Amino acid sequence: MDIRHDTAASRFETTVDGQLCVCQYRVFGKTMMLTHTGVPQALRGRGIAALLVQAALDHARAKGLKVRPDCSYAEVYMQRHPETLDLLLA
Repeated sequence: MDIRHDTAASRFETTVDGQLCVCQYRVFGKTMMLTHTGVPQALRGRGIAALLVQAALDHARAKGLKVRPDCSYAEVYMQRHPETLDLLLA
């Protein structure tokens, strides 16, 4: 799956079956706030949201950012993947 980083729109995105899937964020200083993960209903259950959130977390790690998961999906994802918890904003 081709995950793209659209810096102008502050999101990671991919198109699957002609439908846009996104993980939106905002950066304030050294904090990346994950604000929304959206995958159309027809595409859910394929792991697309997980790939988008992981791409955002990989970016945060590479840039030395801490993460505040304001999106409930991103929060649950991080809890299920303890290797990402070091990124959480204290």
